[in-house]
Amino acid sequence: MMRMMMQFSACFGLGLVVAGLVLIGLMFFGQFDLIHGLNLSGKPLAQLGLLVLPDAFWAELTGVPQAASNPDVQSFLQLCVALCQVGLLLAAGFFRLWYWR
Repeated sequence: MMRMMMQFSACFGLGLVVAGLVLIGLMFFGQFDLIHGLNLSGKPLAQLGLLVLPDAFWAELTGVPQAASNPDVQSFLQLCVALCQVGLLLAAGFFRLWYWR
């Protein structure tokens, strides 16, 4: 079980790297509509995190007072969630390709 978790963690790390490279490539080629769509895919989970976790947590984490209502914090969290979603999808594919028997 531990071995499988380590293998999936390695696949997830690789998936995050690939997702970051895809984001850089999209920015390089000026595909900001696709980046905006990617950002929108992370909005529901980011909003849930902003609502569920207390304001003190977000203020301490970001250093911004009332961070949960700050649009810059919301946008950054949406992008992070979206990249993690892409990384998770890639990780599932890598894990299936390399380790699933």
